[in-house]
Amino acid sequence: MRPPADQITGRRSIMRNHGMYPRFQCYFAELRGEPAVPVTVPWPDTAPGTGPYTVPGTAPGTGPGRRGAAKVVGFAYGFHGAPGQWWHDVVYRALEDRSGPRVADAWLGDAFELAEIHVHPDHQGKGIGRAMITTLCAGRAERSAVLSTHDRPTAARHLYRSMGFTDLLSRFVFPGGHEEYAIAGRPLPLS
Repeated sequence: MRPPADQITGRRSIMRNHGMYPRFQCYFAELRGEPAVPVTVPWPDTAPGTGPYTVPGTAPGTGPGRRGAAKVVGFAYGFHGAPGQWWHDVVYRALEDRSGPRVADAWLGDAFELAEIHVHPDHQGKGIGRAMITTLCAGRAERSAVLSTHDRPTAARHLYRSMGFTDLLSRFVFPGGHEEYAIAGRPLPLS
Protein backbone atom coordinates (compact mmCIF):
# COMPACT_ATOMS: atom_id res chain seq x y z
CA MET A 1 0.00 0.00 0.00
CA ARG A 2 2.95 2.28 -0.48
CA PRO A 3 3.50 2.32 -4.24
CA PRO A 4 6.21 4.52 -5.74
CA ALA A 5 4.84 7.99 -6.49
CA ASP A 6 5.69 7.68 -10.19
CA GLN A 7 3.32 4.69 -10.49
CA ILE A 8 0.23 6.24 -8.89
CA THR A 9 -1.28 7.75 -12.05
CA GLY A 10 -0.85 4.55 -14.05
CA ARG A 11 -2.19 2.37 -11.21
CA ARG A 12 -5.30 4.55 -10.89
CA SER A 13 -5.99 4.22 -14.61
CA ILE A 14 -5.54 0.45 -14.53
CA MET A 15 -7.80 0.07 -11.50
CA ARG A 16 -10.48 2.29 -13.04
CA ASN A 17 -10.48 0.04 -16.13
CA HIS A 18 -10.59 -3.12 -14.01
CA GLY A 19 -13.79 -1.84 -12.41
CA MET A 20 -15.52 -2.29 -15.78
CA TYR A 21 -14.50 -5.94 -16.21
CA PRO A 22 -17.13 -8.68 -15.88
CA ARG A 23 -18.16 -9.74 -12.37
CA PHE A 24 -15.90 -7.18 -10.67
CA GLN A 25 -15.85 -7.33 -6.86
CA CYS A 26 -13.98 -5.13 -4.39
CA TYR A 27 -13.69 -5.18 -0.60
CA PHE A 28 -12.08 -2.86 1.90
CA ALA A 29 -10.87 -3.90 5.34
CA GLU A 30 -11.49 -1.32 8.02
CA LEU A 31 -10.15 -0.82 11.50
CA ARG A 32 -13.26 0.13 13.46
CA GLY A 33 -13.77 1.97 16.70
CA GLU A 34 -12.35 5.00 18.35
CA PRO A 35 -9.62 5.27 19.31
CA ALA A 36 -7.76 2.70 17.24
CA VAL A 37 -6.05 0.26 19.60
CA PRO A 38 -3.44 -2.44 19.02
CA VAL A 39 -4.91 -5.72 17.82
CA THR A 40 -4.57 -8.62 20.20
CA VAL A 41 -6.96 -11.11 18.59
CA PRO A 42 -7.23 -11.13 14.77
CA TRP A 43 -10.78 -11.03 13.40
CA PRO A 44 -10.71 -14.45 11.65
CA ASP A 45 -10.11 -16.15 15.03
CA THR A 46 -13.18 -14.54 16.61
CA ALA A 47 -16.87 -14.52 15.87
CA PRO A 48 -17.63 -12.29 12.86
CA GLY A 49 -17.94 -8.67 13.86
CA THR A 50 -16.49 -9.08 17.36
CA GLY A 51 -12.86 -8.30 16.58
CA PRO A 52 -11.54 -4.91 15.56
CA TYR A 53 -11.18 -5.92 11.91
CA THR A 54 -13.94 -6.53 9.43
CA VAL A 55 -14.54 -6.81 5.72
CA PRO A 56 -17.42 -4.35 5.12
CA GLY A 57 -20.74 -5.96 4.36
CA THR A 58 -19.81 -9.28 5.97
CA ALA A 59 -20.21 -8.60 9.67
CA PRO A 60 -22.60 -6.88 12.05
CA GLY A 61 -21.85 -3.24 12.73
CA THR A 62 -20.84 -2.37 9.18
CA GLY A 63 -22.58 0.17 7.02
CA PRO A 64 -24.67 3.21 7.96
CA GLY A 65 -25.04 3.97 11.63
CA ARG A 66 -21.98 2.06 12.85
CA ARG A 67 -20.24 3.48 15.89
CA GLY A 68 -16.74 4.93 15.86
CA ALA A 69 -14.43 6.00 13.10
CA ALA A 70 -13.21 3.58 10.46
CA LYS A 71 -9.74 3.53 8.94
CA VAL A 72 -9.13 1.58 5.72
CA VAL A 73 -6.23 -0.80 6.31
CA GLY A 74 -6.60 -3.00 3.24
CA PHE A 75 -8.37 -3.53 -0.04
CA ALA A 76 -8.66 -6.32 -2.55
CA TYR A 77 -10.49 -6.81 -5.80
CA GLY A 78 -10.89 -9.22 -8.65
CA PHE A 79 -12.99 -10.03 -11.67
CA HIS A 80 -13.74 -12.71 -14.23
CA GLY A 81 -10.73 -13.05 -16.52
CA ALA A 82 -11.43 -13.13 -20.23
CA PRO A 83 -9.65 -12.95 -23.59
CA GLY A 84 -8.89 -9.36 -24.54
CA GLN A 85 -7.76 -8.41 -21.03
CA TRP A 86 -4.03 -7.66 -20.95
CA TRP A 87 -3.03 -9.77 -17.90
CA HIS A 88 -5.20 -12.68 -18.99
CA ASP A 89 -3.80 -12.75 -22.51
CA VAL A 90 -0.14 -12.37 -21.49
CA VAL A 91 -0.35 -15.06 -18.81
CA TYR A 92 -2.46 -17.40 -20.97
CA ARG A 93 0.12 -17.27 -23.78
CA ALA A 94 3.02 -17.89 -21.37
CA LEU A 95 1.26 -20.81 -19.68
CA GLU A 96 0.23 -22.23 -23.05
CA ASP A 97 3.85 -22.01 -24.29
CA ARG A 98 5.15 -23.73 -21.18
CA SER A 99 2.48 -26.33 -20.44
CA GLY A 100 0.23 -26.54 -23.48
CA PRO A 101 -3.24 -25.28 -24.39
CA ARG A 102 -5.10 -27.80 -22.23
CA VAL A 103 -3.34 -26.63 -19.05
CA ALA A 104 -3.70 -22.94 -19.96
CA ASP A 105 -7.41 -23.39 -20.58
CA ALA A 106 -7.90 -25.43 -17.39
CA TRP A 107 -6.46 -22.61 -15.27
CA LEU A 108 -7.43 -19.48 -17.22
CA GLY A 109 -10.40 -20.54 -19.35
CA ASP A 110 -12.82 -19.79 -16.50
CA ALA A 111 -10.83 -17.94 -13.84
CA PHE A 112 -11.43 -15.36 -11.15
CA GLU A 113 -8.44 -13.03 -11.34
CA LEU A 114 -7.38 -11.64 -7.97
CA ALA A 115 -5.96 -8.42 -9.38
CA GLU A 116 -5.02 -6.47 -6.24
CA ILE A 117 -4.64 -7.55 -2.62
CA HIS A 118 -3.09 -4.98 -0.30
CA VAL A 119 -2.86 -4.67 3.47
CA HIS A 120 -1.17 -1.68 5.09
CA PRO A 121 2.22 -2.79 6.46
CA ASP A 122 1.23 -1.81 10.01
CA HIS A 123 -1.66 -4.28 9.86
CA GLN A 124 -0.14 -7.27 8.06
CA GLY A 125 0.04 -10.68 9.69
CA LYS A 126 -3.35 -10.29 11.39
CA GLY A 127 -5.55 -12.29 9.02
CA ILE A 128 -6.83 -9.34 7.00
CA GLY A 129 -5.47 -10.51 3.64
CA ARG A 130 -6.82 -14.03 4.22
CA ALA A 131 -10.25 -12.62 5.16
CA MET A 132 -10.39 -10.44 2.04
CA ILE A 133 -9.37 -13.29 -0.28
CA THR A 134 -11.84 -15.66 1.36
CA THR A 135 -14.62 -13.09 1.04
CA LEU A 136 -13.78 -12.29 -2.57
CA CYS A 137 -13.73 -15.95 -3.59
CA ALA A 138 -16.86 -17.00 -1.68
CA GLY A 139 -19.66 -18.03 -4.01
CA ARG A 140 -17.70 -17.40 -7.21
CA ALA A 141 -18.84 -19.48 -10.19
CA GLU A 142 -15.38 -19.69 -11.83
CA ARG A 143 -13.32 -22.92 -11.82
CA SER A 144 -10.18 -21.33 -10.46
CA ALA A 145 -8.66 -18.28 -8.81
CA VAL A 146 -5.39 -16.92 -10.22
CA LEU A 147 -3.01 -14.12 -9.26
CA SER A 148 0.50 -12.81 -9.74
CA THR A 149 2.92 -11.93 -6.98
CA HIS A 150 6.60 -11.12 -6.67
CA ASP A 151 8.63 -14.30 -7.06
CA ARG A 152 10.53 -14.12 -3.80
CA PRO A 153 9.82 -15.16 -0.22
CA THR A 154 7.29 -12.62 1.06
CA ALA A 155 4.44 -12.65 3.54
CA ALA A 156 2.00 -12.50 0.62
CA ARG A 157 3.61 -15.52 -1.03
CA HIS A 158 3.38 -17.44 2.24
CA LEU A 159 -0.29 -16.48 2.60
CA TYR A 160 -1.17 -17.64 -0.91
CA ARG A 161 0.60 -20.98 -0.42
CA SER A 162 -1.14 -21.49 2.92
CA MET A 163 -4.46 -20.97 1.11
CA GLY A 164 -3.65 -23.67 -1.45
CA PHE A 165 -2.34 -21.58 -4.33
CA THR A 166 0.36 -23.33 -6.34
CA ASP A 167 2.82 -21.88 -8.84
CA LEU A 168 1.72 -22.13 -12.46
CA LEU A 169 4.67 -20.06 -13.69
CA SER A 170 7.72 -18.85 -11.83
CA ARG A 171 10.37 -16.25 -12.65
CA PHE A 172 7.88 -14.73 -15.06
CA VAL A 173 8.65 -11.23 -16.37
CA PHE A 174 5.74 -9.26 -17.79
CA PRO A 175 6.34 -7.53 -21.14
CA GLY A 176 8.11 -4.22 -20.60
CA GLY A 177 9.01 -5.15 -17.03
CA HIS A 178 12.09 -6.41 -15.25
CA GLU A 179 10.81 -7.86 -11.97
CA GLU A 180 10.18 -11.58 -11.65
CA TYR A 181 6.69 -12.75 -10.73
CA ALA A 182 5.07 -16.03 -9.85
CA ILE A 183 1.70 -16.78 -11.39
CA ALA A 184 -0.27 -18.86 -8.91
CA GLY A 185 -3.65 -20.55 -8.99
CA ARG A 186 -5.95 -22.82 -7.08
CA PRO A 187 -9.28 -24.47 -7.81
CA LEU A 188 -12.48 -22.87 -6.53
CA PRO A 189 -14.25 -23.05 -4.19
CA LEU A 190 -11.63 -22.37 -1.53
CA SER A 191 -13.14 -24.80 0.99
